[in-house]
Amino acid sequence: MGQKPLIVLNFKTYAESMGEKAVLMAKYCEEVSIESGIEIIACPQTPDVFRVAGVVKIPVFAQHIDSVSAGSYTGHITADCVLSAGAKGTLINHSERRILLSEIDSAIQSAKKAGLVTIVCTNNISVTSAAAALSPDFVAVEPPELIGSGIPVSKANPEIVSGSVNAVKKINPMVKVLCGAGISTGDDVAAAIELGTGGVLLASGVIKAKDPRAALFDLVKKI
Repeated sequence: MGQKPLIVLNFKTYAESMGEKAVLMAKYCEEVSIESGIEIIACPQTPDVFRVAGVVKIPVFAQHIDSVSAGSYTGHITADCVLSAGAKGTLINHSERRILLSEIDSAIQSAKKAGLVTIVCTNNISVTSAAAALSPDFVAVEPPELIGSGIPVSKANPEIVSGSVNAVKKINPMVKVLCGAGISTGDDVAAAIELGTGGVLLASGVIKAKDPRAALFDLVKKI
C-alpha cells in the first residue's frame, strides 16, 4: 500500500454487491482508482473473492479470516485459502464480525505468514491501542453506533479519530490508521485525512448509492 490516501470498500453481504454484482462493483472501483490515482480496495464476501480477483487488478481483500491454519476446521476461513483465491489482504475484527483479542493476534500472524495485508477494525482509542501493539498493517477505527448512519465519525466524534492516530504513533508508528463509520462523501474523506488518517473504510455510502460509480468519484474528488 502506497503513501496516497486509501479507500477500502467493504461489500458486506449487501444484495447490491454479491455474485456478478460484486464483479461490477469492483470494476467501478478499478475505474475510479485508475482515473483518480487513488488506491481503492474491494472487500467482497468470501465466496466472491475468487471471481472478483480474477477480473480486476486493484487489490481484493477478504472480509474476515479465522485464527486457524490448514487442518480439521470445518466452516473456518484460512489465510492461505483467501490468498489462493486471489486476495491480497483481509479485514479482521469488523464490528459485525468481532473476535477475541487472542484470535486477532493469531489471525494477524496467520495473515503475515501468508503474505496478506491486515486491517484490524476497532471501536475506540483503547481497542485501537491494543490492536496497534499486535502490529497489523492498518487499524480502522469505527464507532459501531455510526456505521451505516450517514453521520461521519470524522465529524460526529473527531476526537476518537485524532486520539487513535496519536495513540498508534506512540505504540507502533509503522501501523497506519484508517477512519470508518458514516463515510459517504468526498468531504468526509478529506476530513478524515485532515485528522491524520491514511484513508477510509466504508460500505453503504457507495454500495447502497443509486449510482455507486458516481459515489466513488465523489469520494476521491477532494483528495
